Amino acid sequence: MDLYYEVQGEGVPVVLIHSPGVDSREWKYIAPVLARSFQVITFDGRGTGKSPALTAPADLVEDLKRLLQHLNIGQAALVGHSMGGQAAAEFALSYPSMVSRLVLLAPSLTGFPYSEAFTQWMATVNSFAPDIGKMIDYSLSGPNYRVTMSGPQRDFLIEMQTDYMRKVFTEWKSFEVNWPQPPAIERLEEISADTLFLQGTVEWEDMDRVAEEYKRVPSFKHITIDGADHMLTLTHPAETAGFIEQFLKDLT
Repeated sequence: MDLYYEVQGEGVPVVLIHSPGVDSREWKYIAPVLARSFQVITFDGRGTGKSPALTAPADLVEDLKRLLQHLNIGQAALVGHSMGGQAAAEFALSYPSMVSRLVLLAPSLTGFPYSEAFTQWMATVNSFAPDIGKMIDYSLSGPNYRVTMSGPQRDFLIEMQTDYMRKVFTEWKSFEVNWPQPPAIERLEEISADTLFLQGTVEWEDMDRVAEEYKRVPSFKHITIDGADHMLTLTHPAETAGFIEQFLKDLT
């Protein structure tokens, strides 16, 4: 296993899958709380943190499967944030017997038609490449980061994004991600794991529409954290960890 990972605690396995643009450090407030009751696995996705750079198109689903196999874990609860949530849902669709619970924190969704405002924002961020400073400044000026950028976690988020961008532009050889087909948006009814969807109120409107799509999951619970933005793992870690712990408590 070439991905960098850490294991804390004992008990039922819970894997935390971080957002793009950062690394597994985003779980620094949540992992220790969950590790009081569970075996918590955090890892740096390929191309991020201490894991190796991308040299070929990424396959986040298969990377997660290989990590679980390396740790001899046959089934785990998955907690995914943003694109990490997208990867968790795709994994639950591809390998349902390996997922005991599914927790999605402000997740993205394959096949979802994002708004023109959001896609234009992303295009503008990318247009500043390879000027890392301008990319980060514009990205973090988005409405989904307002709470973090006006609070005590501002510098930590900037640090993680800077480390990520430097790795992208100095080490990556590929910028593609391969996802299973057909897109998850066409198959959400097939997710068999009990699913918790957490989001903040300070977000792109797209997140509300993503939540509506996920309501097609047979066993689905939706919770909104007032005053949290996209980085609810940093802005509201105690509340986020509490909701996750409550949702997973019957697994212990």
